[in-house]
Amino acid sequence: MTDTIPDVVADPIGVMVDLVAAVEPALGRPVIEGLVRAAAGGRAKQRKLASALADRPQILIDGRSPAPRTIGDLLIALRSVGAVVISPPVCAQCGKHLRSLQRRGEDWYCGICGERREPCSACGKTRSVQVRDRDGQPRCGKCPPDDGRDPIQTVIEVVAAIDPDLPVQAVVAAVESAVPTAGRRHALAWALADRPELLTGTGATAPTPAVLRLIDGLCDAGSQSIIHPACPRCQRVLRLHRRIDGQWLCRNCVAKSRAQPCSRCGAVREAATRDEHGRPLCPYCLISDPANLENCTVCARRRRVSVRTPDGPICETCRPIPTVTCSICSREAPCVISKATGQPWRHACAQRWARCDQCGQVRRIRSGTITKPVCSTCTREDPEFWRSCSDCGQPGRIRAGRCARCTVDRRLHELLADADGRIRPHLEPLYQTLAKAERPGTVAAWLDKGGAPAILRELEATDQMLTHQALDSRPAGKPVEHLRAVLVAIGTLPPRDEQMTRLERWITATIADRGDPEERGLLHRYAVWHLLRRLRRRSDGENITHNQLVAVRQHLRAATVLLDWLTGHGLTLATCTQGDLEAWLCEPEATHRREAGHFVRWAKNQKLTGVDLPAVKWGGPTRAIDTEARWEQARRLLHDDTIAPDDRVAGLLVLLYAQWPATISRLTLDHVQTTDEQTRLSLGHEPLVLPEPLAGLVRQLVATRRGHATLGDAGNSRWLFPGGQPGRPVSAYQLAERVRQLGISPGQARSTALFGLATDLPAALLARMLGIHISVAVAWQRASNGDWTGYAADVSRRGTTATSTNRTP
Repeated sequence: MTDTIPDVVADPIGVMVDLVAAVEPALGRPVIEGLVRAAAGGRAKQRKLASALADRPQILIDGRSPAPRTIGDLLIALRSVGAVVISPPVCAQCGKHLRSLQRRGEDWYCGICGERREPCSACGKTRSVQVRDRDGQPRCGKCPPDDGRDPIQTVIEVVAAIDPDLPVQAVVAAVESAVPTAGRRHALAWALADRPELLTGTGATAPTPAVLRLIDGLCDAGSQSIIHPACPRCQRVLRLHRRIDGQWLCRNCVAKSRAQPCSRCGAVREAATRDEHGRPLCPYCLISDPANLENCTVCARRRRVSVRTPDGPICETCRPIPTVTCSICSREAPCVISKATGQPWRHACAQRWARCDQCGQVRRIRSGTITKPVCSTCTREDPEFWRSCSDCGQPGRIRAGRCARCTVDRRLHELLADADGRIRPHLEPLYQTLAKAERPGTVAAWLDKGGAPAILRELEATDQMLTHQALDSRPAGKPVEHLRAVLVAIGTLPPRDEQMTRLERWITATIADRGDPEERGLLHRYAVWHLLRRLRRRSDGENITHNQLVAVRQHLRAATVLLDWLTGHGLTLATCTQGDLEAWLCEPEATHRREAGHFVRWAKNQKLTGVDLPAVKWGGPTRAIDTEARWEQARRLLHDDTIAPDDRVAGLLVLLYAQWPATISRLTLDHVQTTDEQTRLSLGHEPLVLPEPLAGLVRQLVATRRGHATLGDAGNSRWLFPGGQPGRPVSAYQLAERVRQLGISPGQARSTALFGLATDLPAALLARMLGIHISVAVAWQRASNGDWTGYAADVSRRGTTATSTNRTP
């Protein structure tokens, strides 16, 4: 790759050393290389210098301009170490050899020839220009502007009117530091005399950068009335970088104003350089250009330069990152040194928000530990160390500017407000929820990386109301569902059964894809009037689970698979014979056999076919029932305090009470009744009295439960196991995975628990206490050989005996 790169680009230092050594070999290559590196500076400057020398090497002998100033500095440096053949720079006008030079354009001049002589606007004589007046006209040294009044005195008077308590010596020092050259101080004095408000907040419109430097000096001197100006575009208070359209902007806004498509990758960014044709290149394309790759001093591979050391460039892979113990989380990881404490901490800990152990406020932590975090102001009480927010005045910031909460509030107004800057009424609850979130960093990440802001902008651009139907029209995905969950949790949208809605949309799309109208009608009858109708009856007004959604999908898929096979063999459901059905069942490619049986039985009941596919009766558990392992796992969950309380409770409900993770995930606070004497949990019609220590774990879970949702969750979730979306429980899949991580297989553990419970309890009691169907309880009782056939009669006899006894006189 380097064969096609010119030498002045691939190795500019080598090119310059070769050219100089060819003219002055007595100096030696190491000396020449040291001088070249000192004069050339960075890579871009090295290439410019090498290109100029390669185009006109004669300059090393005659020393004549035009040429870059860097070449003149190099010639002077070579002469200072004893070069004889190398010529010093030569004045372009009188031909004098120069020890130092002045430059106009690309030409070098001596001190006499380099002076600019113009007619003085006051006396009319042609003399050297010392200063220019308010109108930009030249003045000689004998005709100073403002009748010779000292500009520093003008600045002192302006500053004294704003901040009388500021010492005069501090003002003088600030002026001299801001404008070291005396002739240039008039422009500063004129700017402040015309507009004193530049020092109190409007400095971004200053005509000269000296005003900004003076403001910095006066604020550093302790002035409380002089105000740092904010960037006119982003409103952040930080160093203003460049003047654009009459306003000084910060570096970030300057970069945004100069953003343009990169000629290579197309990314819209500020151009880092331009190629040989003048087209812009972004910073990434610049450092990734083959001409800019260098050999890493560690791995010797030609890679992008990540850092430069005294030994040479180092690539990203070989870049040394100190790995030490984080002072907050005590983990061995790459760390940086905290400015507040001087201790190492990880990047993740630097971004951590928590409730301060000392002041009790939820803020970004700066010291302490994971269990006892400490915020910034509690870490260092020195008010001089911290900076305050420029909007709300909150202390505890390392850098000047707006705090995270004020920044988020401004961005929320940009997103949710109308043209007058007022939050739209239907978005007011969303604004209040996001603006008052405990962790504004989470809201900022939601605004930066989440897809929800884009959805809100699209709805506003198309004048659509924020409804479930409007969100349904957007492409399905996590951003839409999370935004919907937040809006439902805060009351902007009414709650609805999302699993049922998703299932109905899927059924409609699946049936619409069928080409045969008769098949569409048949599948509509089966899906809508049988599957969905039965599902609604079983859910009894509650939201359906994901497992129920999957079951209905599997049944409808099975029906379409069977109908496709029949169509492929020239058959219909009405003309199909029992032999045809059995032929399909025997095919190795046949799928969904069990679910297809349900469709066939429904069709037979509807008199749509004469074939039958009987259901297979459950014959009991097929896996080994390990009762000892069950009790060992239960003992571990009851007494191991290192496991999270919610995981312990979920695992125990599977092991002791034979509950599916889907059922556990949907438990609410209403299912738990706590009194001073006991704790009850309603799994079925009859509540269970929980024994200790399980009862204590449930009470602890009720008090400390917290989901992963940070937006829209006010901490009042009704779910016993809150999920990652506000107002919704943890998913059955996620809860089952957490139980599996404890070493418990939910299906096998539930079978073992049911087997043991069915042995000890009658089916009716089992069904009422565990919330299972009576037929399921009876089947498990038979499988466990529990003989409870005389239970009802025994209870009846006990009741009769007790009645007779009470009647005995």
